Amino acid sequence: MDSVLTSGTVFTADAALSVAEAVAVREGRIAAVGSARDVMALADPATRVLELEGRTVLPGFQDAHLHPPEGGLAGLRCDLYNASSQEDCLVRIARYAAEHPELEWIVGGGWSIDFFPGGTPSRADLDAVCPDRPVFLENRDGHGGWVNSRALSLAGITRETPDPPDGRIERDADGEPQGTLHEGAISPVFELLPPTLQEEWEAGILRAQAELHALGITAWQDASVDAETLAAYRAVAERGELTMRAEGNLLWERGRGEDEQLDELVELRARGSLGRLRIRGAKIFVDGVLENFTGTLLEPYVGTDNAGIAMHEPAELARMVTGLDARGFQVHLHTIGDRAVREALDAIEAAQRTNGRRDARHHLAHVQLVHPADLHRFAELGVVANVSPLWACHSPYVDELTEPFIGPERSARMYPFGSLHRAGARLAFGSDWTVSTPNPLPQLEVAVTRISPETRDRDPLLPEEAIDLPTALQTFTAGSAHVNFLDRETGALEPPKVADLVVFDRDILDPGSGPIGDARVLLTLVEGEAVYADPGLGW
Repeated sequence: MDSVLTSGTVFTADAALSVAEAVAVREGRIAAVGSARDVMALADPATRVLELEGRTVLPGFQDAHLHPPEGGLAGLRCDLYNASSQEDCLVRIARYAAEHPELEWIVGGGWSIDFFPGGTPSRADLDAVCPDRPVFLENRDGHGGWVNSRALSLAGITRETPDPPDGRIERDADGEPQGTLHEGAISPVFELLPPTLQEEWEAGILRAQAELHALGITAWQDASVDAETLAAYRAVAERGELTMRAEGNLLWERGRGEDEQLDELVELRARGSLGRLRIRGAKIFVDGVLENFTGTLLEPYVGTDNAGIAMHEPAELARMVTGLDARGFQVHLHTIGDRAVREALDAIEAAQRTNGRRDARHHLAHVQLVHPADLHRFAELGVVANVSPLWACHSPYVDELTEPFIGPERSARMYPFGSLHRAGARLAFGSDWTVSTPNPLPQLEVAVTRISPETRDRDPLLPEEAIDLPTALQTFTAGSAHVNFLDRETGALEPPKVADLVVFDRDILDPGSGPIGDARVLLTLVEGEAVYADPGLGW
């Protein structure tokens, strides 16, 4: 036996939600799970033994929706993800610009819309700290960009520029571009940005991998892979440096021809399997987000005639999903509003009518609002609800930028994890990093309490939509393994699955051990080999 972890709480995440005391690993696979006495009987003098002393062992977490190359790259650019206010953002931007006089553009992101009046930062503020060079800073959720006057000028965006069909140019009282661009309105600026080099993408992937392994994550599903990031993934995998199990979704580009794009995606997918890298999916944006009124609703936002911006008409969406499904793709759909969810489910149902039903594991990401009439359809169609647990709590995004504009009836059914689970839907968890933290522990805490770890004295958001801790743990492991097509090999601690596992500093199943979000990872194994170990553990 190579190693034994014993005298702790071993949460297996199997179908029965079993809990054991010890787990044994041989040649990278789970050899035995059971009582400390029975598992220790399998050890020999060469076996490495870790006395858990009551700590918890889980299968490695699997993040089913995130953006790792961008997350890793963020720390190498103008990084606003840890900024705390509008003023803090401006200080960081000015400092970064001063430290990098060689850069033609100042590029980065991570600002939060709740820092700014109406969620829309101004070009005037950017002009004050960086007047001489163009600036483009993507917001934290990736659905908007903050630009200065120089960037607007270079992109040819003026008061006469119309809003694109899939976006909106924020304007001041005089009709001039105000400095915030939503969704597809970003494109004219984005096309001017200096290209990201392949070695930069590779550095981003490796930086993200190290950070996420330290959080107990052993597999991820990259929500948007393109030809450039795929080349970087392949280069890292070819060098044997990809220790993460990386599933990827090729990004469907709006405005391009369907048949030509389908052929291109099939060709890219053929290059997408190497080592621990797999490309099986295609990602479609169905709508935007509620905070900027681009998430699509069945009824308009309160006090407006605006029901959001649909990125594709229903017939077009059904055609796209049907074409991808016919070619064997798993389809991953960004859906925030209740109309987006319904139209995505309709498109998947249309694909099944045309192509027949198969083990496709199509999934809808985020699902902030689901009409009660659509809850049962997830289970009926075999669609996974790939939810973002950290968002399901009171926050400025929810309290100030969402609830007043969707009204009390829709607010009473936000992030319906419990309702989906009771309706028989399969759940998976995706952090959507870099939008929010990739750390699974605060995400688990919110899924169970519906309260942010940062404001534990607040009331929960719709506590009836909480799920219990064993279900949440299983969702972040076996549930995400299912949507990642990894469930035959990983996601549960049961022989002979591979030994992807994580050790925590406490018994997280014991309510007396403190809040889940405060726990720490001590050890992460992939196929029995440490990809992260706390120096004090002695592994």
